[in-house]
Amino acid sequence: MVAGVVTMFSTRLRKLPANIGAAIDSLETQVVKVQLNGELREVPEGLTLAALLEWLELPRDRVAVERNREIVPRTGWDVTPIQPGDRLEVVHLVGGGLE
Repeated sequence: MVAGVVTMFSTRLRKLPANIGAAIDSLETQVVKVQLNGELREVPEGLTLAALLEWLELPRDRVAVERNREIVPRTGWDVTPIQPGDRLEVVHLVGGGLE
């Protein structure tokens, strides 16, 4: 049997990755307020869920994202915009050892 663990990521603000930095710079660093893993945070305006994960430097292949109490499939991350007041939960899936 394989045991698994789900952990919450730290949601502290981070520097933007170079590949989305230019797009964000063009927005003159406007921000929106969201609840991210239970904490009020300001994130750059205009991000999609995929861009938010890049901004947070999270691996797309090992996280699950809930937006406003609904799981968002990975196929929707690129087209789902972050809106002011969104309640987001980002969890990291970690595999365990064999028992």
